[in-house]
Amino acid sequence: MEYNKYSTKFAGRNLVVEIGKTGCLANGSCWVRYENTTVMVHVTMARKQREDVDFFPLSVEYEEKLYSAGKIPGSFIKREGKPSENAILVARCIDRSIRPFFPKDLKNDVSIVATVLSTDIDNSPEICAMLGVAVALSISDIPWNGPIVGASVGLINGNIILNPTQKERKMSDLDLTVAASSEKIAMIEAGANEVDEKTMLNCIKTAHEEIKKIIEFVNEIKKECGKEKIKYLPFIIPEDFFKAIKEDCEEEIKSALLEKDKYIRDEKIEEIKEKLNEKYEERIEELGANIIETVIYKLQKEIVRKWLLEEGKRVDGREMNEIRPLSCEIDFLPVVHGCSIFKRGQTQTMSVVTLGALSEEQKLDGLDENKFKRYIHHYNFPSYSVGETKIGRAPGRREIGHGALAERALKPVIPSSEEFPYTIRVVSETITSNGSTSQASICSSTLALMDAGVPIKAKVAGISCGLITKENGEFKTMLDIQGLEDFFGDMDFKVGGTKKGITAIQVDVKIDGLSYEVIEEVFEKTKKARIHIIDDIISPIIDSPRKSVKECAPKIATILIPLDKIKDVIGSNGKVIQKISSENNVKIEIQEQGNAYILGQNLEDVENVKDIIKTIIKNPQIGDILSGVVTKIMPFGAFVEIAPGKEGLIHISKLDFNRVEKVEDVLEIGDRVKAKVIEIDSQGRVNLSRKDAI
Repeated sequence: MEYNKYSTKFAGRNLVVEIGKTGCLANGSCWVRYENTTVMVHVTMARKQREDVDFFPLSVEYEEKLYSAGKIPGSFIKREGKPSENAILVARCIDRSIRPFFPKDLKNDVSIVATVLSTDIDNSPEICAMLGVAVALSISDIPWNGPIVGASVGLINGNIILNPTQKERKMSDLDLTVAASSEKIAMIEAGANEVDEKTMLNCIKTAHEEIKKIIEFVNEIKKECGKEKIKYLPFIIPEDFFKAIKEDCEEEIKSALLEKDKYIRDEKIEEIKEKLNEKYEERIEELGANIIETVIYKLQKEIVRKWLLEEGKRVDGREMNEIRPLSCEIDFLPVVHGCSIFKRGQTQTMSVVTLGALSEEQKLDGLDENKFKRYIHHYNFPSYSVGETKIGRAPGRREIGHGALAERALKPVIPSSEEFPYTIRVVSETITSNGSTSQASICSSTLALMDAGVPIKAKVAGISCGLITKENGEFKTMLDIQGLEDFFGDMDFKVGGTKKGITAIQVDVKIDGLSYEVIEEVFEKTKKARIHIIDDIISPIIDSPRKSVKECAPKIATILIPLDKIKDVIGSNGKVIQKISSENNVKIEIQEQGNAYILGQNLEDVENVKDIIKTIIKNPQIGDILSGVVTKIMPFGAFVEIAPGKEGLIHISKLDFNRVEKVEDVLEIGDRVKAKVIEIDSQGRVNLSRKDAI
């Protein structure tokens, strides 16, 4: 392909697209430079259609090359391994944006690879990748009805910022990514600090206006160097065959779809398929093994969509804005630090909280400066949750995406490390799935965090909204979609948030995008639903976080150590801190700025160590209450180690209010005692009184 270079401005910064620089054997390729950030994109399509699939086989890879940020991988082999969580989330965003714009019956494998070649801290490689994919697909011969372009949005003191810089991102109350065509919104991904619905919609509209300008730029490139699109062989179900199947089993399918129990419904549909496979054996050989599956899917979709759009009828009998029956439970597992189950219809999600030391936070090996993560949320979706039998495998992209959504939803209400000095991990286990498990995991995690005594700033709930549309623009939205409404509908619009505002959004669209009218209606419905879940379901079970962590959870105390005293607490070769830790069954972490965290299972041990460190970092003063261990017993009293290398004497007369004949009657070597400093002589020797500290 001939080399061409195009340039424009994107949110006020320089944007350059190069065509024909590399990838001459790919169906389409380009380089995108946004100031100093550069991403290379290649798209390819297999020449032959696959006959073994009943879906569009699209794969999207976003490759984070650490050389792009001047970094060497931290792994043992010193090369990039499996994609980072961020890379998977970016690939999911791109996939969700572009997939609806391919022909639904395209069966050729399509592969998209976006490779980050260089990145600066201010210009997002993710947005470059989205633009590069739009350009590469547009100029390729692959059938695609784009372009779809993305932009990021920040919000600082109420001011909307397009494609914010790193400094702006740190100050922003919003991390929003919008992908859109010229007419509609194709994808939304957001994390927010309780941003209200009106402001969120304005941010989406502002991003869309900028996106429209870039789409014009992409269309100009397409006009100059775009290839003619390949004509593929569309899959068409013979009209006579579809009509025959419909006459045979439409009423049976309607009856099956009205079953509220997913297991019974699926069983009935399978029975129908088996009968049809026997009856139409010859036609199946002619039309392909998957033809009955395809016809039944199309027929179910036709029925469900007609019910929803024309009759306002849902398969489980609910009203369009009615939520399935809700219930929840907490504190049912011993040993764990916090737990809950949240049920919405047949969907059941269990969340379990684990608290750990700050040093247990997750270390990230990515392109940006986010090196550690203190709040970690994982989501699991085992096969038994949908009644299937499969071997368990590592979390897939869907699980990682749903975990990230729940993490985004809850992160704004998580207390700072100064307020709550723990690393927090939440694991959401999907026990039964019939739609909206990611939103159920947000609700169950709110409950589990409060059960664990994490002082979250507000309760968070999640709810999804579906959509059915007609070609004339008529639409209906339905609250709290279950599995069938997700499969056969046009949208899964997930919103997490507090009563005050939105904290997370994730939108999956199966059509050519959403109008502002649809988005506004979804925001209104989901806000009412969140408030209902928080006030009527969560709050009656637990209205506020426990005042303290559970007995089984580690206890933490904090103390600020002057920088010039850190060496005294640590000791030569760490001897002092190791001795304190081993003798008291605690873990001590000292940060560079002098903040020390003492972690142990027993609160008394933690407080004792805090007293020991206090004694090390400052000389004892008369009146101080100190804790120490008896190291030596003499006829006249007991010597107590109040800190490594520091001892005090409790005279026999100061051991108890009653007369003590022998020190051994009251104390033994190794006993821990509290005593009050009553005298410090001219040589610095400390005299203590046990009876004055009782």
